[in-house]
Amino acid sequence: MAESAVLAALLRAPNADQEAVIRRAWVLQQTQGQAATLEEITATVVLAFHGYAGPGPRVTLAPHAARRLLQPGTRLVPLRSTLHGALQRFAIETLRRQLFTVRAQNVEDGAVLVVENTTGEVLAYVGGSDDLSRTRYVDGVQARRQAGSTLKPFLYGLAFERHLLTPASLLEDTPLNVPVPGGLYRPQNYDEQFHGLVSARTALASSLNVPAVRTLALVGAEPFLRQLRELGFAGLTKSDDYYGPALALGSADVSLWEQVNAYRTLANGGVWSPLKMSSETVSGFRFQVSGSKSLVSNASLEVSNPQSAIRNPQLAARLYSAETAFLVSHILADRESRSTTFGLENPLATRFWSAVKTGTSKDMRDNWCIGFSRRYTVGVWVGNFSGEPMRDVSGITGAAPVWLEIMDRLERETPSLPPQSPPGLLVEHVVFPQGIEPARREWFLAGTEPQGATVALATGHPHILTPTTGTLIALDPDIPRPLQRMAFQAQVHGSQLRWLLDGVDLGAATELLLWEPVPGPHTLSLVDKEQRSLDTVGFAVRGSSMTRATE
Repeated sequence: MAESAVLAALLRAPNADQEAVIRRAWVLQQTQGQAATLEEITATVVLAFHGYAGPGPRVTLAPHAARRLLQPGTRLVPLRSTLHGALQRFAIETLRRQLFTVRAQNVEDGAVLVVENTTGEVLAYVGGSDDLSRTRYVDGVQARRQAGSTLKPFLYGLAFERHLLTPASLLEDTPLNVPVPGGLYRPQNYDEQFHGLVSARTALASSLNVPAVRTLALVGAEPFLRQLRELGFAGLTKSDDYYGPALALGSADVSLWEQVNAYRTLANGGVWSPLKMSSETVSGFRFQVSGSKSLVSNASLEVSNPQSAIRNPQLAARLYSAETAFLVSHILADRESRSTTFGLENPLATRFWSAVKTGTSKDMRDNWCIGFSRRYTVGVWVGNFSGEPMRDVSGITGAAPVWLEIMDRLERETPSLPPQSPPGLLVEHVVFPQGIEPARREWFLAGTEPQGATVALATGHPHILTPTTGTLIALDPDIPRPLQRMAFQAQVHGSQLRWLLDGVDLGAATELLLWEPVPGPHTLSLVDKEQRSLDTVGFAVRGSSMTRATE
């Protein structure tokens, strides 16, 4: 009723000041005999005039945070937030300066969130780039965007926690074809190169994509989804089939608020707790203000699937062991292991201890840089609220410079020192076969250390890489039949494995085999020397409807 009265009053004089609008709306209410109170009308008008009433400057440093705290229906009372004024100004200036730097590469928007690890207090909340943006009212801290590689630490953390991998486990960074309903999913690395066998430490620190997809296959998409929901990613309401193998590479939509608190969980030794922006603890978007009612109704785990809300989102919960959180943090702080992709000198290298991860979504539509020191977690998003892609802007060149500058400001007085290792970890000297990586001292959860000094390949049993089950090959009538070939390739451990096609031995499976397709259904098996099948796929070849005269 209050909003209707205000709208009616504005029709006569859209440019009237707020005092005049309040007076006219109140008179209209009385003449119509309606139920809105003067307080409700005043609150509605104040919020319509951007939430500020009273004397003083009309400059607002945190409009998006204020809008979250002061929703319609809130009684106007003094509110002390957790935001730090000087840090808020610094974060705004740093973000704007970086956006000016990359503006020519079609970058318009950004957001920053800074929190204190122990208390969960939000120290800086920059929801947008203000007048640099065409969509200045969008809150970039709460808007959900594609995560890119920023979910990988939680995937590897789950694999470590379940003893499926260790930081020294070897994963294959080689071409991979994963069957999906629409065909084959073929993940590529950011540098469009493959690196062969790499350790899990290198795969995570250097953000390699193919090993991440292989790790998801080890962990399982549904357990990973459950873990992400536990971490507070409220938008992941679909089934694992919906996201597919691309979930490992951040195909899901997440918010900066959710991301920062998930990384803060690692900083706090695996314990999740809600963030707060006012005098009382809050969860997700639910802010409580003394003397007012709940301002936003949806909490961080209130999703359409009731099974995903598996704990009280208001309470702290241990989601990773302290040992697992230490392993993931140690990898994200490893400058040398990061150098495979990023080199030794980049905006992720700090003069103090910090753990950090970048992410870039498909077509460079989103840049992320999220990381933490012992005391603070900082998250930065850069992109376009319109969804337009940026031009040649990655997490390193877009979001990371802002992250580094803010982190330097936070740690300038007392630089952060490396955390102490928890008691359930061992340090062992490991040697990698064939010099894949230099020998080093590595951390292990107790019971997962290698038997002997040499690390073994941790990719499972031998299996067929190509073709995949359900593959349909169509012969091209314009290409002579002898020039058309189909590739058979397998992951093998040893030289005794062979190809068996429709019961016929085709030879050793240790190398790529090019087979001339024959129309019809086929069964391809990978067998050992006793002809026992280790893996089998079915595929079909469709013959051409016409034959060239030259054949």
